[in-house]
Amino acid sequence: MSSTLFTQNTIACIWDFDKTLIPSYMQAPLFRRYGVDEANFWAETNALAGQYRKRGYSISPEISYLNHLLTHVQAGPMAGLNNQILRTCGGEISFYPGLPAFFELSRDWVRAKAEYGKHELVLEHYIVSTGLAEMIRGSRIAAHVDGIWGCEFIENPLRPGFLRQKEFGLEAAAEIAQIGMMIDNTTKTRAIFEINKGTNRNAAIDVNAQITPEDRRIPVQNMIYIADGPSDIPSFSVVKKGGGRTYAVYNPAVRAEFEQNDRLRQTGRIDHYGPADYTAESPTTHWLHLQIEKMCDRIVADREAAVAARVARPPRHLNSAEDDEARQQAKQPRQATFLE
Repeated sequence: MSSTLFTQNTIACIWDFDKTLIPSYMQAPLFRRYGVDEANFWAETNALAGQYRKRGYSISPEISYLNHLLTHVQAGPMAGLNNQILRTCGGEISFYPGLPAFFELSRDWVRAKAEYGKHELVLEHYIVSTGLAEMIRGSRIAAHVDGIWGCEFIENPLRPGFLRQKEFGLEAAAEIAQIGMMIDNTTKTRAIFEINKGTNRNAAIDVNAQITPEDRRIPVQNMIYIADGPSDIPSFSVVKKGGGRTYAVYNPAVRAEFEQNDRLRQTGRIDHYGPADYTAESPTTHWLHLQIEKMCDRIVADREAAVAARVARPPRHLNSAEDDEARQQAKQPRQATFLE
């Protein structure tokens, strides 16, 4: 008997992090810890590509800030930085109003409706960020998400000849030295397809494998992508074209962010936008709940229609009152019509 890989009864909210869940950049606590001027760090990072170009080098803008962090470690201002410190600094991240409570309350909201429970509908939350995964893992929101994608560092990298070594010496002090994973605005879409195909739940499924739509764990039409602006256009595009919903948020105190989101909607990049406020009565919460509800209702209707189409009505006895009445009507003489 053939069967599908997944039941497709899951809805996914996929979140950007910086300026979507938090008002600024997550690295701020890290800079405070080491006394590094945040504005100067980003100014230098933004200038790196141009400076290296003058020297004949090509560098991806997205990798610049990761390299500049490593340079700060190597040169001394951030000496000793490791993944544990990143997690500790993540604990200092402040979130927009309503977070992280919104994540659990929205799950409860889906579970509370009997019709959704009957079909075992589930809401999941994922974070896909160009920021630092370890800082997100150390933040208050980590316990409320189902998966995190972000940039990662390797501490004490393996030396040449490590395959011939039988034992590895323990380093007294761990320190980040190499980039282990880089997520940029384009590779964010890979994370979306990993969620779509179920790669994150089943390692045997390669993200590049050809999988039929009915075998994918979370169809794109069951996704809502929430982010803050133009840098997320590749992800907005993937979700919107796949039938999912897209939503942009802005800091209510920054008019430029509002105008930016309005342009995204006018050009068809997003479905809607609203303030980065996730409290119970905010327009953003209402919009997200409305879309989640519509998706749940569609899944329920599709599943019930599938049952009706595939399951034949059982046979029944012919001695009911309805059957007697039908037989009596059949015996009545048929009246001729004008057309006859």
